[in-house]
Amino acid sequence: MTFRSCGLRLGFLLALALALGAAAAADAEVRLERMTSPELRAAIAAGTTIALIPIGGTEQNGAHMVLGKHNRRVQGLSERIAHELGNAVVAPVLAYVPEGAIDPPTAHMRWAGTISVPEPAFEALLEGAAASLARHGLRDIFLLGDHGGYQAALERVAARFNRSAAARGGARVHALGAYYRASQSGFAATLRAQGFADAAIGEHAGLADTSLALAVDPTLVRRDRLGRPARPGERDGVRGDPQDASAELGAAGLAQIVSASVQAIRAQLRP
Repeated sequence: MTFRSCGLRLGFLLALALALGAAAAADAEVRLERMTSPELRAAIAAGTTIALIPIGGTEQNGAHMVLGKHNRRVQGLSERIAHELGNAVVAPVLAYVPEGAIDPPTAHMRWAGTISVPEPAFEALLEGAAASLARHGLRDIFLLGDHGGYQAALERVAARFNRSAAARGGARVHALGAYYRASQSGFAATLRAQGFADAAIGEHAGLADTSLALAVDPTLVRRDRLGRPARPGERDGVRGDPQDASAELGAAGLAQIVSASVQAIRAQLRP
C-alpha cells in the first residue's frame, strides 16, 4: 500500500468516524420515558440540566384531523428542541388538559372525543411533575404548551414554583410562551407573506394547523376530508380553511417553532 493510498484510507476512515459520531449525537435518546434511571442520572452528571415538559391536549379538530394532534405535535417538536439544545431531556406528554366545562359542555367539549380536566388538577399535576424533575437534579424546567387555552395556567404554575425555589434547591420553572407564539402568530405571519389570507390560515384546524400536522405525521390528517367550508366562520369545529394545507408549508413552520423556542430557552438561561 502506497503512502498516498494509506493517507486516503485514513482520511476516509476519519470522515466515516466523524459521520457516525454526528449520527449518534443526533440519535441520542432525549425521551425520559425511554431512559433507565441510571441513564438519566448519568446524563445529569454529564451536564444535562434542562427538562422540557410537553403539554398537548385531546380535543376535536374537525372532520379531517385526529383528536391527538396537539400531543403528537408537541412530542415531536420537544424532541427536536432537546436535540438542538444538547443538554435537555423530554418528559412524557401531558394529554389531559382543560378543554372547557363538561356539563353543560363548552368550548371543545361540545364535540365528541374531547377530554377536559379542571384547571386546579391540571396545575397541580404540572407542579408535581416539575418538583419531581427538580428533585432529581434538573435545574431549568420548561413548560411547552401546544394549545392556547391553558397558557395563563402555565404562567401561574411557573410563578408559584419559583416563589418556592429556595426550598427546591434553586431549580426554576419557565412557561415558554415563545413556543406557542411561534406556532400561532409567527407561523401565521409566514403564511401571510406567501399570499395566504387570514380566513384560510385560521385559528383552529385551518391551513396553518393542518400543515403543521401534515409535516409532523401525515397520518394525523384525513386528506379526503379537506373540503372547503361552504361559508365563512366556524363549521364542524374548524376555524379556517385547510384545503391548501401541505407538509411543505408545515415543515417551514416546524423549523420556525424550533428555532424560536431554542433561542428563547438560551436567552432565559443567561445569567
